[in-house]
Amino acid sequence: MSDISASEIALVTGGNRGIGLAIANELRSSGFTVIAASRSGESVEGHFAVAMDVTSTESVDAAFAAIEAEHGLATIIVCNAGITRDGLVMRMSDEDFTDVVDTNLTGSFRVARRATKGMLKAKRGRLIFIGSVVGSIGSGGQVNYSATKAGVIGMARSFARELGSRGITSNVVAPGFVETDMTAVLTDARRQEISAAIPLERFAAPSEVGKAVAFLASDSASYITGAVIPVDGGLGMGH
Repeated sequence: MSDISASEIALVTGGNRGIGLAIANELRSSGFTVIAASRSGESVEGHFAVAMDVTSTESVDAAFAAIEAEHGLATIIVCNAGITRDGLVMRMSDEDFTDVVDTNLTGSFRVARRATKGMLKAKRGRLIFIGSVVGSIGSGGQVNYSATKAGVIGMARSFARELGSRGITSNVVAPGFVETDMTAVLTDARRQEISAAIPLERFAAPSEVGKAVAFLASDSASYITGAVIPVDGGLGMGH
């Protein structure tokens, strides 16, 4: 395949905070021009910003049109935007389930589908989906979220088979527990319980997820496709 130049454009959905921002920062450190997409389109220091609601095909199309007009073709696509609606299955509403699917799974599809239009013409590109360890091992109270992350794996591998002949790779990075605002609310007792189940006995730093994404975006990963790269401290090994 054609080499991916570090000067090329990377789009990170949900790139304005948390893991998404860490990914954006690592890609920028690797030399990419980074576009951070979010629903608000808020500016992010060091990155260009674009408004994108991944639950709306029209919003996704408009965002890509704006990127292509202002910056050019985005050949590194990181599908990171996601939500949770946790709850026990007996109390989980249809809306709690479908909203998570629409954002995490269908939203990633909308973004990747639109991105491939330019990638197919250029005959190069990287699709990088942010999954989760729970997509392989499951998680009580997260039937909806776990289902979307399992679905992302099948989707990414289907993209890999369909687009590989055109020089486009498709992979998943599957984090475990990461130090973010979401995990900061856990009690000390719960953190200790979780850490005890992780072979490395700690949560990941967001930058460690970002570095795995930056690797997959680099020329060094040009022959890797259809892979699931765990960044989980060993929590999900064997699955």
